[in-house]
Amino acid sequence: MNAHPMKALIIVDLQNDFLPGGGVPVPHSDEVIPLANELQRRFALILATQDWHPPNHGSFAANHKGKKPGDRIILDGIEQILWPVHCVQNTRGAEFAPSFKTSRIAHVFHKGVDPLIDSYSTFFDNAHRRHTGLAHYLEERSIKDIYLLGLALDYCVKYSALDARQLGLNTHVILDGCRGIDLESGDIDRALDEMKRAGTRILKSRDL
Repeated sequence: MNAHPMKALIIVDLQNDFLPGGGVPVPHSDEVIPLANELQRRFALILATQDWHPPNHGSFAANHKGKKPGDRIILDGIEQILWPVHCVQNTRGAEFAPSFKTSRIAHVFHKGVDPLIDSYSTFFDNAHRRHTGLAHYLEERSIKDIYLLGLALDYCVKYSALDARQLGLNTHVILDGCRGIDLESGDIDRALDEMKRAGTRILKSRDL
C-alpha cells in the first residue's frame, strides 16, 4: 500500500448539498465517502474541490423569474441547465460531508464562483474563460497522473476528466468512487463513453 510517487487523487465535490437530503441530491452519493477516506492512504497528494457559488449565481433556477430546475437558458452566451440552489458559499450545503476525512487534503480548489458562468470541471469554467488554478498547481509539481473520484459522475467528474485529457494528463476515474445524477436516462453511460473516447482510463478501486 505504498503511496505512489506524485500521483494526485482529486476528490470532487463531496459536499452536503450533493448528498441525500441536499439541494441537488446525487443518488447513493453517501456510499462513496468511506472509499474516499480509505483511498487517501494510497496517494502522496490529495486534492479536493468544492462547488462554491455566490447566492446570485446564474445557474440557479430561483434567480430567473418563472424558471424551474431542469429548464435550459443561455447564460452569458452558452447553454446552461438550471439547478436548485446549491453549494452557496459559506453555507452548510457547501461544506464537506461531515464523515469525509479532510485532514490530508493539501489544497481545496473552488469552482463556480463567477455568477455569470457555471463550472462543472475542476479545471476551468464551462466556457474555459477562467481556470481554477488546479492545472497550474499540478504543472508546478510536475504531476502527470491524476485519479478522480466524487460527484457527480456525469457532470463535474466527466468535465474534469475531459479537461484533464485536453491538458495532456494521464487521467483515471475510479468508478466505484463516483455516483451520477442521470438527469436524463443514459447520461451516466454516455459520460463513461465520452471519457473513454477522450483517453480516460476507467477503473475500480481494487485495480489501483
